[in-house]
Amino acid sequence: MNTADGSATGGRPNSLRPLSARGVEQLAEFDGNAVQARDASTVVLLRNSPSGLETLFLRRQPSMAFAAGMHVFPGGGVQRSDREADTPWVGPSPERWSDILGCPPELARALVVAAVRETFEETGVLLASPDEATVVADTSTSALQDARIALEAKQLSLREFLQERGLVLRADLLHAWAHWITPAHEPRRFDTRFFVAALPRGQRIGALPREADRTLWLPVRAAADAARAGELAMMAPTSHTCRSLAGLAHVDELAAAAARPLVTIEPRVVEIAGRRYLDVPPAHEF
Repeated sequence: MNTADGSATGGRPNSLRPLSARGVEQLAEFDGNAVQARDASTVVLLRNSPSGLETLFLRRQPSMAFAAGMHVFPGGGVQRSDREADTPWVGPSPERWSDILGCPPELARALVVAAVRETFEETGVLLASPDEATVVADTSTSALQDARIALEAKQLSLREFLQERGLVLRADLLHAWAHWITPAHEPRRFDTRFFVAALPRGQRIGALPREADRTLWLPVRAAADAARAGELAMMAPTSHTCRSLAGLAHVDELAAAAARPLVTIEPRVVEIAGRRYLDVPPAHEF
C-alpha cells in the first residue's frame, strides 16, 4: 500500500477516486456533449499561526444547487463587469497575467478582477489600497460593508467601487496556484484559476455571505488530513490544493512557491474492473 505519491493503493493507482453516487447519476445522464465551462476565480486566503500556515474555508449552505455543504475557498464566476478595461490597477499587468495564466490578456484581467471582487464580497477581505505601497487595513466600516452588499447584488462593479473611493486593485498580492476544469460529464462546469494570497495585516473576516453558513480557519495540513479521512466535506480541487500547500510554513514563501508553470487539471472518468473512478493527479507538496 502506498500513499499520496501517486503510486498504487490496493492494486489501483492512487490518482483514482471512486465516482460518487451523484457522479454515477450524472454520467448516466451525460449525452457526450459537454457544456461550456464558465471562467471562474478562487482565492486561497492564508495566514500564519502557531499551528502553521492556515487557510480560510466557507461552508456552503446545504440548500445550494452547487457544492451544497462543502467547505470551499472564496470565489465564483467571472461577471461581465469584471471585463471592464479601466479598473484601477497596480502590480503585474494583464499581459503578464496572461503569460502566467495561459489565456488572453482580456480574460486574465477579468480573472484577477473576479478574484478580488469575490474575495471582498464573500469575506470582507479587500486586496486593494490607495497606492502601491499600502493595503486597506480596516474593511469593517459601514460604507465598505454597504459596498459589499451592492457588489454582490450586481448594483456596483469593482471598477466603480474602487474609483469612487480612490483605491487601486493590488494585483501583486495575488499569486497563481492551480488551474482546474470540471469533468466533462458534469452539468455545471467551471474553468477555474486558483490564486493564493496572504490575509492583509489588520483585516478580518466580515459577515457571512448568503451562500455560506460557517467560516473557519484551519492549518492546511490538518484540513487535507480531515478531507482525506472524510471528516471535512471538500471537492477534489479544494483538498488537492490543501495538500499542495501543506509543505509551506509561512506566507512569505507563497511568491517563490507560486513561481512555476500552472498545470491544467481536468479529471476524467476511467473504468477498471467494472468500477468507475475519477482520475485526479496527486498533489505535489512544496
